[in-house]
Amino acid sequence: MSFQMMLMQLAAGMLKSINIFVLTLIFSLPLGLIVSFGRMSHNKPLSLIVKIYISIMRGTPLMLQLLVVYFGPYYLFKMSIGGTYRFVAIILGFSINYAAYFAEIFRSGIESMPVGQYEAAQILGYSKNQTFFRIILPQVIKRILPSITNEVITLVKDTSLAFSLAYLEMFSISKQIAAKETTFVPFIVAGLFYYIFNFVVAMIMEGLENKLKYYK
Repeated sequence: MSFQMMLMQLAAGMLKSINIFVLTLIFSLPLGLIVSFGRMSHNKPLSLIVKIYISIMRGTPLMLQLLVVYFGPYYLFKMSIGGTYRFVAIILGFSINYAAYFAEIFRSGIESMPVGQYEAAQILGYSKNQTFFRIILPQVIKRILPSITNEVITLVKDTSLAFSLAYLEMFSISKQIAAKETTFVPFIVAGLFYYIFNFVVAMIMEGLENKLKYYK
């Protein structure tokens, strides 16, 4: 196999990795915010259930969670699972895993806000929803962005775990090429792809952090 052909195959796999990355963020970030509300709820049973969910997601390997999400419907309900469900299971597994981490980040940010912010908004006649989305949430996002950045960078590397469901993203393709051609070059190229991807993501997140700074 020529080097150019290998690059084309790895680039195609990289697009699949990017697809997992983007869809996971689209679903897990809002889900994490919702989960954080449940975690902070004054409803004790709801708060306990959410706390258990977060504990399980953070305390077990992501690869195991992907396998459970994919094979669970068959073993529990005897539902047939096919190729189309494989990608759905990957996005679902990644999303519920990262939502647990994002939920704790959101919770820490929300609980760090001074009570005076809420009291001032109430005096000014803001509703609870207006107070949260117009006053609290923008400040929370600024505070938690460095922690979110760390998780986002980890997600770039974790996309390689999709190989556990036989999904041909970049890491799986590099392993296949390396085994077929008996060469280490595909791993080096894949590593460069991941590094560039991570570098771009880090630059974007750093740009967002700078944009949200109140002063420079």
